Amino acid sequence: MQPLVISHTTIANSLGLGSAATLASLHTRRSGLVPCAFEDVDLETYIAKVDGLDDHRVRADLSAFDCRNNRLAQLCLEQDGFVDAITAAKDHYADDRIGVFLGSSTSAILQAELAYRRLDPQTGVLPPDFHYAETLNTYSLAGFVSRYLGLHGPSFVVSSACSSSAKVFANAARMMAAGVCDAAVVGGVDSLCLSTLYGFNSLGLMSRFPCRPYDAERDGISIGEGAGFVLLERATAANTPGAMLLLGVGESSDAYHMSTPHPEGLGARLAMQRALASAGLQACDINYINLHGTATKSNDASEGRAVADVFGASVPCSSTKGWTGHLLGAAGVTEAIISMLAVEHGFVPGSLNTQRVDPAMTIDYRIENSAGSISRVLSNSFGFGGSNCSLVLGRQA
Repeated sequence: MQPLVISHTTIANSLGLGSAATLASLHTRRSGLVPCAFEDVDLETYIAKVDGLDDHRVRADLSAFDCRNNRLAQLCLEQDGFVDAITAAKDHYADDRIGVFLGSSTSAILQAELAYRRLDPQTGVLPPDFHYAETLNTYSLAGFVSRYLGLHGPSFVVSSACSSSAKVFANAARMMAAGVCDAAVVGGVDSLCLSTLYGFNSLGLMSRFPCRPYDAERDGISIGEGAGFVLLERATAANTPGAMLLLGVGESSDAYHMSTPHPEGLGARLAMQRALASAGLQACDINYINLHGTATKSNDASEGRAVADVFGASVPCSSTKGWTGHLLGAAGVTEAIISMLAVEHGFVPGSLNTQRVDPAMTIDYRIENSAGSISRVLSNSFGFGGSNCSLVLGRQA
């Protein structure tokens, strides 16, 4: 594929608001995971919650969109000078030539859960302040962001579980290659809700402890919430030198099981191989891999085998979910931005909470942070149903 310039990014999660706060937490190894105290959830687990979100409200003219997910989207958009970057992009491209392609798996499920608690006892009708189209509707996120930023280009939301906000990079690249738009806001948002917490618990996938990716004793995920957005633009002679680039994308589908990855990592391996081919690179050209690394027995074993098949033990790897928890539909863009921070600041973030790497893993899995020159990274995002996506990010040699 033709590389695309990633000209601006913004991020918000339990580590803090904005790239500087996230970077500081990575360097000081401060996790955002805390014992679960969300709504009236009665589960012994850890979560990663964004501080101040309960009291935040969306812009007054968009009040119909007010819900936890859109509040988190707005909170993220307000960081890192992102709105100013979009304003400049609109002046350059026009507001109808910038696409909005976002990922989410929860949308505003919490809004619906709370609304159902207030059904009219006589008629069973939902309360009048529940706005389905602007909140629970999966498209709500793209509709809100487009209106908030004043964009009128093509827009949609991808909901492919935990690969959602990685796959939108591929969607944007295809839309731009087809001439449908000249630039794109790409990203994702997922917020905490009761269905997610109780649902993963019912599957036996939740840990009672802060998640321990790739640990010999790993026993499940920790769920978090977060948001991230990037501005993608076509690469030109003027904007490419020294720029952060989307170099390649690889996608695949296991078609193996609804919630379990292929045990030999066939889909994951194919996604990584396609990402490398898309970027015109070899395995030896990658300096760091941000693994999907959910800390479940099956995911880490499957991904570890796939990474070993493609890269051997020559590339430093880690999962950053010990910091942020599993952000589900926002995991892809969050980990892509963390990977870009690793390139920009020359470090490999180790794996928080992991104490003893599973001896069955034959990859270079890092527990401690380490400094080093990093030019290109690969970031993995794999979702339920075998929806896999790998991104190659970095700078040209």
